[in-house]
Amino acid sequence: MTGSGELPTTTDGRLRVLARASWPEPGDADPPTLPGFVHSRFSPVVAAVADRCLTRRHGGRPAPEPAGGRTAVVLVSAAGDRASADHVHATVAAGGRPGPLFFFQSVPNSVAGHVAARWGLGGPVVCLAPTGDPLAEGTAEAELLLSDGDADEALLILIEQAPDDAGAGVEAAVPGDPPGTAAVAVLLGGGDAS
Repeated sequence: MTGSGELPTTTDGRLRVLARASWPEPGDADPPTLPGFVHSRFSPVVAAVADRCLTRRHGGRPAPEPAGGRTAVVLVSAAGDRASADHVHATVAAGGRPGPLFFFQSVPNSVAGHVAARWGLGGPVVCLAPTGDPLAEGTAEAELLLSDGDADEALLILIEQAPDDAGAGVEAAVPGDPPGTAAVAVLLGGGDAS
């Protein structure tokens, strides 16, 4: 899911890993529902893994960013929300009209913006569709945001939904949702910070 690389403890000394999380982790069933996002687990999984990572950064308790803080959100997904896209395609092909929520949630930065607003993050929101290694491309974007002074930290979230033919024997939690929706989140800070 994260390409050829594993999440590092440091990234060549330029960035430090401040917290990390994944979805699912042992004991996870379904992600918590996310108001305004329907049909697919994509956005609820993004929100859940982001919450988990940011909570770990703050010693196990939710704590919004301090005033003036600049944490960027970098969401990386090669295919985006497959389940919603497939639903919209099937609905339109059958002559139907998709509900208005599908326009909103089909744009990956909708959930990235939701995470930023929920946590009071004051940095930029960036969504990438990688053509190579998702981890390498996401880390490079986070490093650029920090080195340019656009952010002090970056929440990097990598998510993919397995195609329908993957994950044989795995039941989708939501009808029409591809099996195997998984994500990792890592909070990155400058390598020279304490």
